[in-house]
Amino acid sequence: QVQLVESGGGLVQAGGSLRLSCAVSGRTVSSYTMGWFRQAPGKEREFVAAITWTGGRLYYSDSVKGRFTISRDNAKNTVYLQLNSLRPEDTAIYYCAASRYSGYTGPYDYWGQGTQVTISS
Repeated sequence: QVQLVESGGGLVQAGGSLRLSCAVSGRTVSSYTMGWFRQAPGKEREFVAAITWTGGRLYYSDSVKGRFTISRDNAKNTVYLQLNSLRPEDTAIYYCAASRYSGYTGPYDYWGQGTQVTISS
């Protein structure tokens, strides 16, 4: 099994920044694609960003491209999501996920419990 634990969420003003972390433990995920998703109240979960664990290929949704940056530290088994220029519409629960498949479309096999990000206007 793979365990994913997100952290770093919080309340910030519009225009501010946050860095989310996803600590990965359990079986090795050296060949997994790691993704970030979010779900706002009353909306479906949506893809935010993904990174291939070894290849370093990056994927972003159009809504966050240029503002968010996904990265990983293999030595620490951790994936990060840097959120800059935050907007009220970025308010959501952010989830980390791991996929055995290449690319970013998944399906994703493991999910974290989520971390709340709230942006005030």
